Amino acid sequence: MRLLLSSWFLTPDSRPSALPGTLATGQAGIVLNALDEYGRSRARDFARESRTLETFGYTCEELDLRDYFTAPEELPERLDGLDLVWALGGNAFVLARAMTQAGFRDALQKQLHRPEFTYGGYSAGACVAGPDLQGIDLIDDPTVLPEGYLPTTAPECLCLVPYRIVPHWRSEHRETEGAERAAVHLAERGLSHRRLRDGEAVNVHDTTGPVTWPQSS
Repeated sequence: MRLLLSSWFLTPDSRPSALPGTLATGQAGIVLNALDEYGRSRARDFARESRTLETFGYTCEELDLRDYFTAPEELPERLDGLDLVWALGGNAFVLARAMTQAGFRDALQKQLHRPEFTYGGYSAGACVAGPDLQGIDLIDDPTVLPEGYLPTTAPECLCLVPYRIVPHWRSEHRETEGAERAAVHLAERGLSHRRLRDGEAVNVHDTTGPVTWPQSS
């Protein structure tokens, strides 16, 4: 499995190196659940991401994790039919709760053996790839609970990289001040993290996760 973890959304003029040049089926599932508290922007954001991914050779569909809140056993089969899961930005805690409630982390583990499969995302979609969301509470509100989300569901992360990702660091973005606070918070506590400016991304061409991570940065 490959990883593509970006601070900001992709643009059609530059294909990230983590996306394989040859695709098995060319199917991408776009995860919009980080936006579940902002329902009005979903169609616009799906259209933008679809246009970009289509230039890379993918056929796009929405992968709504809420469809699996009561049937997580069905999610692994859905992922079997995809080559890319692309998770958008929004609220990282909402996205992490959606992944927990849908059993996404366990389903994703079943794709680790597929060299053509990529998990990717930007902002919140990148943050959830780390060990936890420490520091991200200085950017996103951890108390947001959209309709249909169980209040007892923990915002568990995917543990795919051994560090926390801080997006929008020193960028022209409305969350850059929160990102600066998050980076300082993590550094002061010796917690491993990686700061990403908008336009930067982590490309991992092979991962066998989950990983163990050091406690110092």
